[in-house]
Amino acid sequence: MDLTEYKAKSGRFEPVWTLEIQTLPEDTDRILDAVMEVYPLGYGRYQRNASISAVGRETAQPEPGSTTTTHVEGFKAGATETYPMVELKISVPRELVVLERVMDAVVWAHHYEEPVIFLREDWASRATYDPRSDNPNRWWNDGRGLPERLE
Repeated sequence: MDLTEYKAKSGRFEPVWTLEIQTLPEDTDRILDAVMEVYPLGYGRYQRNASISAVGRETAQPEPGSTTTTHVEGFKAGATETYPMVELKISVPRELVVLERVMDAVVWAHHYEEPVIFLREDWASRATYDPRSDNPNRWWNDGRGLPERLE
C-alpha cells in the first residue's frame, strides 16, 4: 500500500527501511556510534533514534570451518551454542546509498562475521509537530513528566 497520499491532522507516514540487528547488549552503543558516522538516524527533530529490546537469547550450531570452530579451541562442529542477545532496531529512508553506508557501518562494528540482520519495508509516522501543544496527554502537560532515564 502506498501511503504518500495519507492525510490526517495528526501527521503523515514516510517510507523507511527498518533494520533489526541481533547483537550483544554491550555492543549496541558501538554499532549506533558507527552508524552515526554515516547517517544521523533522525526521527522528527531527534537524532540517534533506536529501539533496543530486552535481553533474550540467540542460538546456533556452527558448521565445520565456521569462525567458532576455527577460533574456539575444542568446539565441536554441530554443537549448540547460546548467548545473550538484544534486537537493535533502526530506520533509514528508502535510499540505497544510505542503506549501503549504514549496512557497511553495522557489519564493521558488529562482533560477528555474519551478523543476523533483517530488513523490512515500513512506513514511519511523522507527527504534526508542536512542542507547545496543550494536549493533556503530552508529557509536559500530564503532571508525570518524562520517564526516569536509564542512562
